[in-house]
Amino acid sequence: MINASETDCADTTPAATVILTREQAGTLQVYLLKRSPKSGFMAGNFVFPGGTVDGNDHHFKLFNNCCDLTPDEITIRFGPDLSDEQALTYCVAAVRETLEEAGIFLASSNNSSTADLERINSLRLAANLENDWFVKLVENEQWRLSLSALDSWSHWITPVLMKRRFDTRFFIAEMPAGQFCRPDARETVQGLWLSPREGLVGNMSGNIPLSPPTLVTLHELSKYQTLKDLQIEAANRSWGQTIQPRLVPLPEGAVIVEPWDPMYHQKVINIDPEDLPSSVLPVGTSFSRVWLDQGIWKPISF
Repeated sequence: MINASETDCADTTPAATVILTREQAGTLQVYLLKRSPKSGFMAGNFVFPGGTVDGNDHHFKLFNNCCDLTPDEITIRFGPDLSDEQALTYCVAAVRETLEEAGIFLASSNNSSTADLERINSLRLAANLENDWFVKLVENEQWRLSLSALDSWSHWITPVLMKRRFDTRFFIAEMPAGQFCRPDARETVQGLWLSPREGLVGNMSGNIPLSPPTLVTLHELSKYQTLKDLQIEAANRSWGQTIQPRLVPLPEGAVIVEPWDPMYHQKVINIDPEDLPSSVLPVGTSFSRVWLDQGIWKPISF
């Protein structure tokens, strides 16, 4: 029997993720990116566009004057557990990372054109990209960040026992018209539009390996048939209760236990590795645990 008790606590890095959505032939789809096999976190897994908040996202005065929401509107939309500056910083990171990783710019300009968007896409793919390139872009070209296009979806904190830990806000947004998703070929090497169920099925087959938060989120999204259904939910949704799973290491692989698991609050969680293969659940079944089996995170029963 394997047990886990969490005693060490590492610092977390703020991060932002954006669930890009669209409707295709009457079916809700989301965009997933495959992380580079060389990545230091969730290498080879499919995730939503996103990444860490960096120092340039903290230009509060600049970005406060270059977005389509007032400070009060930002607080109402993305509070109440974040300060005005924190909320804006997460939003800026969400917009920047979606542009850097997926080539989608959630922003507008009075003089923007398709050619401008193509130029910006070429810029973000440049090998010698400067750290403050996004700040300069917004400041010099008078872009307004479309924070009104974002809704809050969930708040995740990486399990304590993992080497790299993130405090991540998951936003949700509709794919803007006239733009096209393209991975950056550095951090992300492949992009897919698919329905949530297709993503879940692909994960179980091993063709679309999902990170644990992506797996949980796709399961949540799978109950929405159309984009309109999802937008109604998102418009009235807050961050909700913070999701900080627990990690139970095994001799081979690991099990992640979600906060809604019946044993989550126990000091010690016992896992018998021999029971795991028979505990794998079919796609669509509710779950509170995921098992890392030969590189694939699979939902299991408790």
